[in-house]
Amino acid sequence: MKEFNRVKAHGAFSIAMSIAVSSLLAACGVTSSGNESENLNEVNKQPFLGYRSAKILEIDGFRFKDLNKNAQLDPYEDWRLSYDERSKDLLSKMSLEQKAGFMLISSTRMENDWAFERPKNTDSITSGFNEDDLVTSTNMFTRKPLPYPNMSAAGTSKAVTQFHERHFILRANPSAKIIAEWANNLQALCESDGLGIPAIVASNPRNHITNDASIGLSVGKTDFSSWPGELGLAAMRDLSLSREFADIARQEWRSVGIRKGYMYMADLATEPRWQRVEGTFGEDAELAADMIRQIVLGFQGEELDSNSIALTTKHFPGGGATEGGQDPHFDWGKREVFPGGMFENNLIPFKAAIEAGTSAIMPYYSYPVGTKYEEVAYAYNNAVLQDLLRGELGFDGIINSDTGPIEMMPWGVEELSLTDRYKKAIEAGVNIFSGTADPTKLLETLKLYSELEPKVDASVYRLLMEKFALGLFENPYVDIAIAEEVVGKKSFQVRADLAMHKSIVLLRNEKNNTDKILPLQPKTKIYFESYLPKADASPSNVFIPESNSWEIEFVETPDKADVVLLWVIPKAKSLFESDGSPLYVSLSKNGVDVNYINQLSAKKPTILAINYTNPWVISEVFNSKTPNIKAVLATFGTTHDALLNIVTGKFNPSGKMPFSTPVSEDAAQNQQSDVPGYKEGSDYALFKFDEGLSFE
Repeated sequence: MKEFNRVKAHGAFSIAMSIAVSSLLAACGVTSSGNESENLNEVNKQPFLGYRSAKILEIDGFRFKDLNKNAQLDPYEDWRLSYDERSKDLLSKMSLEQKAGFMLISSTRMENDWAFERPKNTDSITSGFNEDDLVTSTNMFTRKPLPYPNMSAAGTSKAVTQFHERHFILRANPSAKIIAEWANNLQALCESDGLGIPAIVASNPRNHITNDASIGLSVGKTDFSSWPGELGLAAMRDLSLSREFADIARQEWRSVGIRKGYMYMADLATEPRWQRVEGTFGEDAELAADMIRQIVLGFQGEELDSNSIALTTKHFPGGGATEGGQDPHFDWGKREVFPGGMFENNLIPFKAAIEAGTSAIMPYYSYPVGTKYEEVAYAYNNAVLQDLLRGELGFDGIINSDTGPIEMMPWGVEELSLTDRYKKAIEAGVNIFSGTADPTKLLETLKLYSELEPKVDASVYRLLMEKFALGLFENPYVDIAIAEEVVGKKSFQVRADLAMHKSIVLLRNEKNNTDKILPLQPKTKIYFESYLPKADASPSNVFIPESNSWEIEFVETPDKADVVLLWVIPKAKSLFESDGSPLYVSLSKNGVDVNYINQLSAKKPTILAINYTNPWVISEVFNSKTPNIKAVLATFGTTHDALLNIVTGKFNPSGKMPFSTPVSEDAAQNQQSDVPGYKEGSDYALFKFDEGLSFE
């Protein structure tokens, strides 16, 4: 196991069940490191023990937590032993019911947190547990009816004490203090129950400016340091700063007790219409690979330890080659097509993630069309997960299903019963299932098909190894005061602000009279308007800073201005507002009144900034009939201040485009879904991948 070989181990194996357990694990391809005498823990160094209800055992001058409350030191409680020894011992003590619960990761709710409804009143959220069952007969993402009416998301205490769950996805967005308090409460509950196994709390991204803050995508604006979107990080072309971002986010997450990231996307943005382009690192496989490598190393470190955030890289083997840009959260988007024959190109970023040691990989809902692989969703696809991911690519970490492939998005296996879907997914190699808090059907499957036992034990073993490596058995608790100090720390935001600047791309800079319009000359009068489509009748906002640190004058109307700075932020439908209708990337199809934009730019020389969450087609507002547009910039989630620092020359632009933008809607509609724009021909793109100017 490449990943688990890298965790620290030592000592001779002394558990009575070792031969039997090792045989079961070996049958599923899970092996010990083989060099347990190397990379030893500091045997004589007493780790800090965080505990609430556990009794402390003192043996040979050392202290240990009696997690199962039997007044003796069990191997899994002995921090002097290797993770391998401890995992196998604990595995041997777990019942089938405990194993079933352990193989689920479910959304959890804080008190007063209605996690599946937006907007939320975050001020009302507290650090207690919401114990109401969210019984539903609808898909949590699409709100469409499910064929199985009794699925439920259990209250937190019930999930821990009755369902034996220890993996949770936190969707809520309260303060750092509340998150830390809640995480401590959760760990105390886990410590008091049964074998005292600690929880892992996971989250989607919490550190980015994003247009689509939706369940399963991104939490959106939080108390954490605020960075450009993933496309913006890629646009920086600064791998060192990208790794620094990940390390800073790691510190913030670690301080509040979130120990796992449901991120980042290694998918390629080769289909311009796909509604998840915003969460990628662009269309180029090598750039995405470089980014993923730095992100994994920044969050996890060179190896998992007590300071790491374990990552779940998604969505294997790449979800960007969608048919028509539709997403497989929906029946109409379940097919992944490869008209350009570039299936293998999608694997390049995942290879980088594996080499960097990503703790887990998530297969997507879609299924491949026209390849050598079975046309079933990747969570059920034995050849993709076993032959390709495990065999060819050598991944030996955790395979984590996406949310809901059993009950909600069972593409290609719709005719199978729930128990047979579980069976097929387990046989394919899924180690942990996301999307339900109720283990009843999984447990029924395990009892019905006893031949799955070796694979179940292999899955639980992998999950235990991750927990031991993260140091959760010694101390799962966090310091509330430290969390409040670390999250959103000023020095962190200073680095994030630098990234905001470096993510901006200057694409055009034409002459205005005798000189290029950018950088703006001192004393220029500027009308700065941001255009963000929204529900009310006034999508535009005039920006006049409270404190003017620029050598220009801000005016309230374009008539008073020398130059108009117009920042257009198109608004596509949220992923979960999708209805199967055709998708487009023209501005007029994404909430922008192009007539208004053209009327405004006709008044004065104009600097046009476009926020790209997709490769927008801007020919409706930037063409031969709009000569007043003298400069074009691309943003990917940034701030007014950063944009102003670019246009006034306080910061020299350095960003490069992370994807190509189609020259027309027809070009976008005809792009091959698996082919990056820069391979579509010389007449395809208005702005090319890697394009970007500076003032020098």
